[in-house]
Amino acid sequence: MASDDPKTLVSTDWLAAHLNDPDLRVFDASWYLPDAGRDGKAEYDRAHIPGARYFDIEEMSDHRSSLPHMMPPAEKFISRMRAMGVGDGHQVVVYDGAGMFSAPRVWWMLRLMGKTDVAVLDGGLPKWIAEGHPTEDLPPVMRDRHITVSFQNHLVRDVTQVAAASKLMDHEILDARGPARFRGDAPEPREGLRSGHIPNSKNVHYATLMNDDGTMKDPDALRRVFDAAGVDLAKPVISSCGSGVTAAIIDLALERIGHDRHAVYDGSWSEWGMYGDLKVETGE
Repeated sequence: MASDDPKTLVSTDWLAAHLNDPDLRVFDASWYLPDAGRDGKAEYDRAHIPGARYFDIEEMSDHRSSLPHMMPPAEKFISRMRAMGVGDGHQVVVYDGAGMFSAPRVWWMLRLMGKTDVAVLDGGLPKWIAEGHPTEDLPPVMRDRHITVSFQNHLVRDVTQVAAASKLMDHEILDARGPARFRGDAPEPREGLRSGHIPNSKNVHYATLMNDDGTMKDPDALRRVFDAAGVDLAKPVISSCGSGVTAAIIDLALERIGHDRHAVYDGSWSEWGMYGDLKVETGE
């Protein structure tokens, strides 16, 4: 059982106890890879936690970029959040329909914009439903709410910064993709990308940070996962994955063990794997 922390991770029991708090806002951030055959918005429309708003990761992105769901400009973020009735003084809880897959991305996006009263629902919608908690199919009533943001540059990295970190080895670059994709044995789900990983990066598959029920492992178990992957936690960490979604699970896990020097490589393998002038390693 995770200890509840409204800045990182809260249990289904915590959410059930706080669901009617006037300053609580819940996001359904369900998003799936194309090969999953699931539609997050359609599932939300059928059943969601009462009062939850749908956070569309694809729509809430920088549509000027050729890369998938890159962080949007602050102005777009502010206008979308206001329209969803989420603003200053709110406690936000984010969940997804997989248990824990895409919700940490939204946790990270809000933190990047300076919002720290944000937690991921441990075990997500599957655990909520399994425990008999209510769902509804009604859209929530949303009233515009003022929101101020303060962009936290230290929480995100671009390709130039990652290339420097790879060369200098002054950061741990952690790749959340599955081992076969990391090694270059499995093709990438997005066409046109090379196979392999960023030189001097290490593989911490996001699934290894989870229990079987989709909850996150406790801090001691998380430390053992990072130790087993040979991660030097004295260094700052850059997380990466296919397109910057599951990378954020690593950041959430690091935050849970008190390691606060971490950033997401937003372009991730969708960017690195595309450019032939960036070196790629294969194997372990």
